[in-house]
Amino acid sequence: MLDNRSDLEKPFTDPGMWQCSICTHENDTGNLSCELCGVLRDLSLYFNNTSEAEAGAKRRNKYSGVSVLARSLFTTSNTKSKAIIFSDGSQENTNATENKQATMDALHKTYMPSKKRHSNIVPFKFDTPSPDDMVTTGLKSSINLRKEVQIKDSVDATGKKIMDSGILQTEKDTSMDPSTSAGVDKLGGTSSSVPSSNQHVTPILDHELQHLSLESKPKSSKPKIKKPASISEYKPEPWMLQSEDQEIRRQINLAVVGHVDSGKSTLCGRLLHALGLISKKQMHKYEKEAKEKGKGSFAYAWAMDEGPDERERGITMTVAVKYFDTEKYHVVLLDSPGHKDFVPNMISGATQADAAVLVVDASIGSFEAGMGVNGIGQTKEHSQLIRSFGVENLIVAVNKMDMVEYSKDRFNFVKSQLGIFLRSCGFKDSSITWVPLSAMANENLMTTASDSRLLSWYNGNCLLKSIDSLPPPQRDVSRPLRLPICDVIASITLGQMAFCGKVEAGGIRTGSKVLVMPSGDLATVKTIERDSSSCNLARAGDNIAVGLQGMDPSHLVSGGVICHPDFPVHVASRLELKVLVLEITTPILVGLQFELHVHHARVSASLVKILSLLDQKTGKASKKMPRLLTTRQAAVVEVKLDKEVCVEEFSALKALGRVFLRSRGNTVAVGIVTRILDEA
Repeated sequence: MLDNRSDLEKPFTDPGMWQCSICTHENDTGNLSCELCGVLRDLSLYFNNTSEAEAGAKRRNKYSGVSVLARSLFTTSNTKSKAIIFSDGSQENTNATENKQATMDALHKTYMPSKKRHSNIVPFKFDTPSPDDMVTTGLKSSINLRKEVQIKDSVDATGKKIMDSGILQTEKDTSMDPSTSAGVDKLGGTSSSVPSSNQHVTPILDHELQHLSLESKPKSSKPKIKKPASISEYKPEPWMLQSEDQEIRRQINLAVVGHVDSGKSTLCGRLLHALGLISKKQMHKYEKEAKEKGKGSFAYAWAMDEGPDERERGITMTVAVKYFDTEKYHVVLLDSPGHKDFVPNMISGATQADAAVLVVDASIGSFEAGMGVNGIGQTKEHSQLIRSFGVENLIVAVNKMDMVEYSKDRFNFVKSQLGIFLRSCGFKDSSITWVPLSAMANENLMTTASDSRLLSWYNGNCLLKSIDSLPPPQRDVSRPLRLPICDVIASITLGQMAFCGKVEAGGIRTGSKVLVMPSGDLATVKTIERDSSSCNLARAGDNIAVGLQGMDPSHLVSGGVICHPDFPVHVASRLELKVLVLEITTPILVGLQFELHVHHARVSASLVKILSLLDQKTGKASKKMPRLLTTRQAAVVEVKLDKEVCVEEFSALKALGRVFLRSRGNTVAVGIVTRILDEA
């Protein structure tokens, strides 16, 4: 604000008051500026002649909503008025009203203290970004802005100097009169640009912003993941190839699947109790709690269904894991949910299976419901899924035979109806074992059947011996480590960064470095547990829990893959699949939105192209670019994933190359990954 009085000013003698044109405040006639808002009384001080003052008044009336003082900052000045000399040697302009008029620079020079007179007001520039603008918009917009401004290392005709290094420098106002550029100030001083100390402020800030944008990395940035090396270059370490200790049985992962209420959990609980893995005290507790809830027949099932929600509803909701030993195998028992709503959980857990037990209910009406007569059965869906997991050996446990008086005719009916469907899924008759039993009556589970009605026509193996008769699963230890993350856990022994899963290929041991995908974090193996017991190493086929250290815990997610640092797993967002369409009611069209399951990962996806139909007998393309897919058709399709997922081609690693397509609560197709089209 300018001083109201000055040594050089002559006070007005006219009595009275004048009203401010901006804030309408009544001011004394002796005040040159408004006491409230500081606006000068006479508009001629803003303009160099009377005509400009009149024009300014017109503009003010036209744009009454804009402050005169604000407009003056953006108004070019033509200094053509008559100049007079101040007492200190500076010049001033006068108009008809004997009031001083000058540019804003001149007024500041006159009325500011002498120590600040070297400062110059830099005119506002629309084409020069401020440091705040550059922070907000980033380096990119700053660079684009520089492209619009010609940058040279020269001095042009108007005296503007621009540095060739790309740093914008504060320049003189090009709207000034040429006389100003020549260096003559209207107040008698030599015109100068912004002092050197201020000139360097913008270049220094600009340089620092460039440095921060280009070189500094946020802490959460993903490390650069090296490209996968050729698998042929991989050589397994000696400890991976060492044979298992003779005292340790070969492990087999056994999934128990079937329609809801077919007796899967009761079968598992009864088997564990018969093997002595559930104490009498614990069993008595289960029986008491089940009776209190009015579910007395669920006592054995509660050995597997430990969650309160599962016990309340009387159904399995997640895959329960238990262990037991036979003469030949160390069995990992995977009790899968049978309810339609929890098929995704069944897929995530049972995908680790080496073999499976398909439990069917032999009672009248229940078997038919499981086969999907009314379109709601999971016996068929689970059979298709378990075959898609790569399971070739299947034990069909025909349960609840006591409900049909151990009838041979009923057993044969179930065998004939279900056998036809299993063969259509790809199971061979030689790899299917049929076992009639009763879990509640403990008939034909651990020992040969004792009921005369069953003995009269069945002389095969009991369930336990049938498990021992399964062929040993093949393990691939010659390939780099691949360990899909089934679930993220935390415990006292493993720590807060821990997970569980099955080693699909290679081996892992404590102290080794591993790569966590898809985040690309490098971590160190702290602890390994197998069957709740600590161990130093694990090989392909082992179900283990692993504790890690040295990484961000948020990057450890279900569906990720732990792999060898030099041989990372592929991370893809677009895949080519070979699929088999299951029994569907609506044709599959391009654009279908579905949920894709691959190992433990679940991601939304869309069907981009149907490339060709395949002849199921020869496997060759029979029709190019069909419009739609219907039941039991095989095809090659292209899908786009909503987010990246860890995957391998089926030819490279089967466990990470199998996919399942689900839409509207049903599995619509199963298949394999033939090509990775878009890799991260």
